[in-house]
Amino acid sequence: MTTASIISNLENLVFNRRRWVIGILAVVTVFMAYSATKLGIDASFSKNLPLKHEYMQTFIKHGEEFGGANRILIALMAKEGDIFTPEFFETLKSATDAVFFIPGVDRTRVSSLFTPNVRFTEVVEDGIAGGNVVPDDFQPTPEGLEQVRKNILKAGIVGRLVANDFSGALISAQLLEINPNTGERLDYIDVAHQLEEKLRGKYQNEVDIHIIGFAKVIGDIADGATRVVLFFAVAFFITALLVYAYTQSFKLTVIPLACSLVAVIWQLGLLTLLGFGIDPMSILVPFLVFAIGVSHGVQMVSATTAEVFFGADSLGAARASFRRLLIPGGVALASDSIGFVTILFIEIQIVQEMAITASLGVGVIILTNLLLLPVLLSYVSYDDVYRQKLVKRAERLERFWRVLARVSEPKPAALIILISAGLLIIGAWKGADIKIGDVHRGVPELRADSRYNLDTEVISDRFSIGVDLITVIPETVEQGCVDYEIMSTIDRFEWHMRNVEGVQSVVGLPSIGKLINAGWNEGSFKWRVLPRNQSVLVQSVAYVPTSSGLLNADCSVMPVLIFASDHKAETIATIVSEVKRFREQYGSERVKFRLATGNLGVMAATNEEVAADQFPILLGVFSAVILL
Repeated sequence: MTTASIISNLENLVFNRRRWVIGILAVVTVFMAYSATKLGIDASFSKNLPLKHEYMQTFIKHGEEFGGANRILIALMAKEGDIFTPEFFETLKSATDAVFFIPGVDRTRVSSLFTPNVRFTEVVEDGIAGGNVVPDDFQPTPEGLEQVRKNILKAGIVGRLVANDFSGALISAQLLEINPNTGERLDYIDVAHQLEEKLRGKYQNEVDIHIIGFAKVIGDIADGATRVVLFFAVAFFITALLVYAYTQSFKLTVIPLACSLVAVIWQLGLLTLLGFGIDPMSILVPFLVFAIGVSHGVQMVSATTAEVFFGADSLGAARASFRRLLIPGGVALASDSIGFVTILFIEIQIVQEMAITASLGVGVIILTNLLLLPVLLSYVSYDDVYRQKLVKRAERLERFWRVLARVSEPKPAALIILISAGLLIIGAWKGADIKIGDVHRGVPELRADSRYNLDTEVISDRFSIGVDLITVIPETVEQGCVDYEIMSTIDRFEWHMRNVEGVQSVVGLPSIGKLINAGWNEGSFKWRVLPRNQSVLVQSVAYVPTSSGLLNADCSVMPVLIFASDHKAETIATIVSEVKRFREQYGSERVKFRLATGNLGVMAATNEEVAADQFPILLGVFSAVILL
């Protein structure tokens, strides 16, 4: 059986039972619309992780003990002067309590001046003394505030939990993936709204509040997504005007737009049936499906009106258009769909869900635009007035097409090929410089002047840390923290990373141990070294608790926290390459430097995963197009 006979049989099957086709597809559309009403926002931090990547294996292995990358930072900045006022400390205490009780916050990993895991140590006449930075009996008197100032300096938290100029203080918290109150996946949008309501909404008149973190990003994107409906309405209206200008018919405008909307409805309904939600990051995919649907719909309308121009009736024109466009239209849409499917090579759940969402949408366009649309067009009547419109437009555009057609003559064609070759060379030249990852500070999904990105800028400028953190995990032998050679290697690593461009600050157990060792020796800077004597080294690290996140219970893992100035692709690549360079030169069986946790660890793994998969994806796309 030939292709022509197959198409002819399919044409007769469809157009001889037009009412059945419309009825069945209408019932399916109603069902899909009902299914789409159950579609919910599905945001999850773990969906952003390339879980099979080397870095993420380290992330999973040590995430429960040292925390992951799902962190939020709340900066309270004094409106005037510094933080040492009774009003500021009262606000900070209340805000800390509010963060502590937000569902989904890991209460063991909340840190601020008022949490018991923020302590100081000092040398006294009887040896070493320590305590909470804000004492249990703290009173906001001038004397009490002065004592807290001294404790902050002793604790070495300036730049980390207190601004470098004492103009503000941070509250840091880790989020759980599961809400302990409900046992279900944490609702990040709800967390973001609670942060706004319980912090910014309550205390913004007393202090300036800046909030950053993954949950806040998702919340802001979701809030912006509510305006997408308005944007969609505007886009729909503009599209309708353009289609009407082309078709010069109200009916021929409504039909392709309606079929494209049906495709979007089917796409959203299928997502629910397959158990998916829609992630705020992929909220614009339905726009893409609608645009592709309108494009193919206009092609079908154009082919139909061309048949009408040459004298065909509505049914004959629709049948001819169906025959003409079924194969090329189907191949084009199949190419689009396969192109999206190839993105599944990237083993990141959120990317794979976007690929499935887009491929489903393009797939259903094959039914709505190559089947439903020509059947609906077969019922449109074309009177003499409309046929005359087509004739007049053809006469007006005849000269334009005659001039444009000259591009197929030898000399113009040679010039176009020459220009295209030049553009190919320029594209290949500049394409080699493309960066995989972010190229600007802040979150690229939000505008540069968005509240979130402005908050990020304030925290980065006022503190020596930010949300851009990569944690390298040195794995050693048990009690490695009292082995001078091991500690010295990690200390050398800290020093090496402090001198890397893009690194803002580095925190690790050796640097803290050196400070404590100096404390045992009257605070002399000459004693800010790692003691070679094991007993003295024990004395230097014994006062660092595991809650600091700088060591585990048996001292076999000692994370090094590297705070970056931003999360640009170039910054991440530089830091990661320097870690690997140091690891190759100084790493050993006794000290293994593992990459990486922290949000930059996630970004680094994601960037590397995409870089590794981009050429196989392109090869797959081009192969599919060529084959089809």
